Amino acid sequence: MGFIELFFVAVSLAMDAFAVSVSNGLMLPKIKIKHAVIFGGFFGFFQFIMPLIGYALASRFSQYIVSFDHWIAFLLLAIIGGGMIKDSFEQNEASAEQTESKIMSFGNLTSLAIATSIDALAVGVTLALMPGTNIWFSCFVIGIVAFVISYIGVMLGKKISGVFQSYAARIGGCVLIIIGIKILIEHIFFGG
Repeated sequence: MGFIELFFVAVSLAMDAFAVSVSNGLMLPKIKIKHAVIFGGFFGFFQFIMPLIGYALASRFSQYIVSFDHWIAFLLLAIIGGGMIKDSFEQNEASAEQTESKIMSFGNLTSLAIATSIDALAVGVTLALMPGTNIWFSCFVIGIVAFVISYIGVMLGKKISGVFQSYAARIGGCVLIIIGIKILIEHIFFGG
């Protein structure tokens, strides 16, 4: 696979991370560069590591991974998105520190990064089947692209948050659920 093809694969893999980053950027009370860097770091790391795992497991377990990866992504995103929507109705008076703390928590970021990176696992399996693939370079490109796109997503989310501020958590939760449904439909009906 040439660099141009790899770059477009990396961009397509990062689109879910971009949407999640925008929706979380909408909800952050005060945006700081460190928020965007942390989001980018989590998403970039998992987009880097998942193809490596897929590559390593390709010969042994690929048929098992492909059979349930979409369900894991769907459940993680539905649970997190549903929780965001529920919280938006229960805690309209939540402090800025509580909101930031919840969004930027290690557990939340890890769950979101895993859920949006599971398809990168399948790409790693595919890369293992392509002769002459430099897996380290491929994963590096995928991870860097995910970092940049996620960083931009958080910053963009904050820029447009004024328009949607009162509904940010509900919009963000709905976006996560829709992404989960999209992943599920793609894998079930179109072989994802």
